[in-house]
Amino acid sequence: MKQYKAILMTGIVILAAILFASSAFVVREGRQAIITQFGRPIGRPITEAGLHFRIPLIQEARFVDKRILVWDGDPEQIPTKDKKFIMVDTTARWKIVDALKFIQTVEDERGARNRLDTILDGVTRDTISSYNLVEAVRNSNSILDKIKEIQEKAQLLKQSNKEKASKDQLISEQEEVFGEIEAISQGREKLSQVIVAKADSELKDLGIQLIDLQLRRIAYEESVEQKVFERMISERKRFAEKIRSIGKGEQAKIRGKIDLDLKRIQSKAYRKSQAIKGKAEAKSVKIYAQAFSKNPSFFEFLRTLEAYDKSLKNDADLILSTDSEFLKYLRQVR
Repeated sequence: MKQYKAILMTGIVILAAILFASSAFVVREGRQAIITQFGRPIGRPITEAGLHFRIPLIQEARFVDKRILVWDGDPEQIPTKDKKFIMVDTTARWKIVDALKFIQTVEDERGARNRLDTILDGVTRDTISSYNLVEAVRNSNSILDKIKEIQEKAQLLKQSNKEKASKDQLISEQEEVFGEIEAISQGREKLSQVIVAKADSELKDLGIQLIDLQLRRIAYEESVEQKVFERMISERKRFAEKIRSIGKGEQAKIRGKIDLDLKRIQSKAYRKSQAIKGKAEAKSVKIYAQAFSKNPSFFEFLRTLEAYDKSLKNDADLILSTDSEFLKYLRQVR
């Protein structure tokens, strides 16, 4: 009898352990659970982590994630409003906010990603195609603000210093290129917000909240990308040639000014040197005159010797009479 009771108690304990093991389940951090009975969800989602219970064999716990999840779209070709075909690559963050509705509509994450592909790709295409390309590329008009600042500085420069006309010309050439930049009304970030607002209203019915969406990469379609690059290179070369021509003009102007200044300096120096030389010669003549006026015969003798030195060379031939006045000092020596 005692042995029978022991076996019964053991069986009861084992049965209780089996029932407990089959009825208990653990909800981990970052997860939430929905209890389904015969495949139909019942009750509210269990969002608290810890140990929970269900009716064995009748009820089942289905787990879904409550963390922020990432969706990566496939790059697709989209035409913009200004008829430019671009490849758009998007990424988004989303989370499950209503697990009951989520299971009832899409069942699991795989189904959710399929619906996300359809909804986000469609909304992105509709939004991008409603705006010009520049709206999906830039976030602000800061470039145009910078251009305006440059233009204002150029105007002030032109008014304050007319000698710097070449710099004004350079800035005007820059303005010509800057003028091609189109102003934006929305911008890339606001387009992302528009896409999120449109898509989120559809995703709420699936128990999903779209946190944000980013246009990760935008590029021209391959067939036109090379032509765009060639046009950009040609435009940059044209602008570079204009800048070079302005530089050459500045170079010629600077060299002309240098040559003019050099001639002015040389002329002034020559005039000054000639004045000094004239004063020196006048002073020299005066000294000579004062010196020779004291003995005119010595002066005559000295001048005659200088004449002999210059005219009577080794290879010189002179035909003079013996009574020539030029040879009077030579006759006296004899």
